[in-house]
Amino acid sequence: MIKQLTAVAAGAALAALCLTPALAQMSSPMASPMASPMPESTMSGGSMGGHMGGSMAGGLDHGMPPGTAGGDGVTYKGAPDLQAAISLVTAGGMAGHFSIVKAITALAGATVANAEVAKLTKQYGAANVASYVAVQNFAVDDAVKIATAAGVKFPAPMLHGSVLAKRVVGLGLVGGTYYEGTQLDHLVTNKIHEAVMDDIDQKFGAAADANYHRISDQAHYDLAHALGVSSVKLAKYH
Repeated sequence: MIKQLTAVAAGAALAALCLTPALAQMSSPMASPMASPMPESTMSGGSMGGHMGGSMAGGLDHGMPPGTAGGDGVTYKGAPDLQAAISLVTAGGMAGHFSIVKAITALAGATVANAEVAKLTKQYGAANVASYVAVQNFAVDDAVKIATAAGVKFPAPMLHGSVLAKRVVGLGLVGGTYYEGTQLDHLVTNKIHEAVMDDIDQKFGAAADANYHRISDQAHYDLAHALGVSSVKLAKYH
């Protein structure tokens, strides 16, 4: 079981997209968990991540403008938060069978999750939301495969509910603004993050990768504000 959870954990970074609903359970001591991470660089994860592949084309990074003009925010190359990673991915299922819908429901409840999905569908269209879900689920399973091959070791999951929500959202904030790419760097390392993004580009196309980041940024903002966490700002790329 521990070995299986180890494999699952690396996928957590890509599972984070819509898990902000759990912010509803947050209590007052938000300063530390919600503080912006201190990135090593002010460039995007894709532009400086070291796993370039075919991610850059025509000035775009995985189909997006680089840095904070896109959905990657700023690069973080420090140690990953393995406890947050294993705890988050466990909420969405087992290795090879991750479901973002299950993860959202587990942390937010069906009512909040359904309301946000309906809002995003109206804003972006059913096709784009369906693409987002497909890319999200693939990304988690792909990260699991990469981490397993690399022999990554993770602790047993210990975080749940509001404690997990505060930790996860805080990892994606840069100056109070949520960026999907920054969060992924903190959860599974920039190297694995970039490897997965390259795989998404090859399987679904760069436009689908960009769509995933765009909806991620909007969803986190929407859900945080709907649940009273008004300090979270909306990224330009949404």
